[in-house]
Amino acid sequence: MYHNQSAMASEIRNTALWESGELKIEWVRRHMPLLDGLQKEFTRTQPFKGLKIALSVHLEAKTAHLCEVLASGGAEMYITGSNPLSTQDDIAAALVHEGLNVFAVHGATPEEYESGIRRVIEIGPDIIIDDGGDLVNMIHSNFPGLLPKVIGGCEETTTGILRLQNLNRKKALKFPMMLVNDAACKHFFDNRYGTGQSVWDGINRTTNLIVAGKSVVVAGYGWCGKGVAMRAKGLGAKVIITEIDPIKAMEAVMDGFSVMTMKQAASEGDIFVTVTGCDDVITNEHFPLMKDGAILCNAGHFDCEVAVAQLRKTAIGEAPARNNITGYKLSNGRTIYVIAEGRLVNLAAGDGHPAEIMDMSFAIQALGAKYLADHRDTICREPGKMLNNIPEEIDREVAFRKLKDWGVEIDTLTPEQHKYLYGE
Repeated sequence: MYHNQSAMASEIRNTALWESGELKIEWVRRHMPLLDGLQKEFTRTQPFKGLKIALSVHLEAKTAHLCEVLASGGAEMYITGSNPLSTQDDIAAALVHEGLNVFAVHGATPEEYESGIRRVIEIGPDIIIDDGGDLVNMIHSNFPGLLPKVIGGCEETTTGILRLQNLNRKKALKFPMMLVNDAACKHFFDNRYGTGQSVWDGINRTTNLIVAGKSVVVAGYGWCGKGVAMRAKGLGAKVIITEIDPIKAMEAVMDGFSVMTMKQAASEGDIFVTVTGCDDVITNEHFPLMKDGAILCNAGHFDCEVAVAQLRKTAIGEAPARNNITGYKLSNGRTIYVIAEGRLVNLAAGDGHPAEIMDMSFAIQALGAKYLADHRDTICREPGKMLNNIPEEIDREVAFRKLKDWGVEIDTLTPEQHKYLYGE
């Protein structure tokens, strides 16, 4: 139990679910040694003593352990989810049982979801940990009086960073943000290997269909798209990539994949996975072209990549086909299926990234938050210059810790080699 927390009443589904949540959290604790090490250090050093941290991340077991680590470092934690369908009610109950403040329920309405974001902001956070930018957007839009109090924040995702870059260009971002997603130990591993595995975990457990022999269309060939395509190929699928970036399209061709427009791919695919961070990637232009039985899902942040609202308006029938799968009958007689309402398939229809992957990502989150606390008086706060890369030493520290956990040793430069390479 974390007795440094305030007495603020949480808003969750059912406090009695805590034992189930605790079992899930205990499992990931055993597989997240980096966070375990940081928890021991933070308990001793108390880097967040006297600070309030507002956190909006997919509320499942790995996120819960991150919250425990930050609380061990002295933080008052105020926690909500970053997606209505990824919140796990037993995890929320377990955190409340530990004495943390949680405002999230699975299947939240848009009003309930916004209320959770609002509740963790209105307490006046010192540090923000965001996944997709909803906390940052809320505090700038609705609580401008709280902005001067914020030391800074950390952003987990590509989508969130795009929103931050837009604010920063306008010189409207009022506090420093650490770009966690851009850290090498995040996007190289989380986005590629984490997304690659967890997306197919979600699809396979939800559909109970084989992937081998099918045509899989992956929209977007960034790091997440690379991971999804790589795993689809490994499962025996023929993979088609759609892209807007000519360089990424070239890379996909050289990686052995077919590249075409979504309009061309629409009639080819058996399974479609969007991983772009944009909206209207698959729309009414494409739905009528698809095979009878085509399966659509999204692995980008928001539920707008597959235009489900358009599909609902044009479909002549809609019905549940299986748990977390909805079938839409089109006027041409074909039926296409959407997993998890077009929300994040790996979280809304699965448990998210593997614990060992999130161990690295959340270690960077924790160390990024510590960096903000340690440099609160010196970090740049000049308008238009609020975006900060994770320092290389943090990235390297996480990598070395992970290698040590694996029992892997690497070479180091001799003084002579260092001088040869760097002239020093």
